[in-house]
Amino acid sequence: MTAEYRFLVVEDSPTMRQLITFSLKRIKNVQVTEASNGVDALKKLSEDKFHLMIVDINMPLMDGLKLLSIVRKDSTHGQIPVIIVTTEGAAADRDKGLKLGANAYLTKPIQTNDLLNSVREILKIE
Repeated sequence: MTAEYRFLVVEDSPTMRQLITFSLKRIKNVQVTEASNGVDALKKLSEDKFHLMIVDINMPLMDGLKLLSIVRKDSTHGQIPVIIVTTEGAAADRDKGLKLGANAYLTKPIQTNDLLNSVREILKIE
């Protein structure tokens, strides 16, 4: 099977990373790469191309908002769609994430259907 879609999941919680990865694999022809923080994500971005990133906000070394702002300024990766998945549910946090360029903002605990619907909508997957 050749991966049609390559996703990068950036989340410091191994359990949450597994949950998101497992959910994403319900979409056909998906390959998921995992990163444990923003620094790790930047390294993986430099090594590979991705169709979508799913990013947590609260992480050690580099948080998701900092990662998002770096990615959006990068000519190579600036157009990658980003879904923020976070415990930060306040309107101000949501507004900040969307203002920085996130394509969607989901609060934890996430529902698999909400995540998959967001991914399908952003990437126009049937």
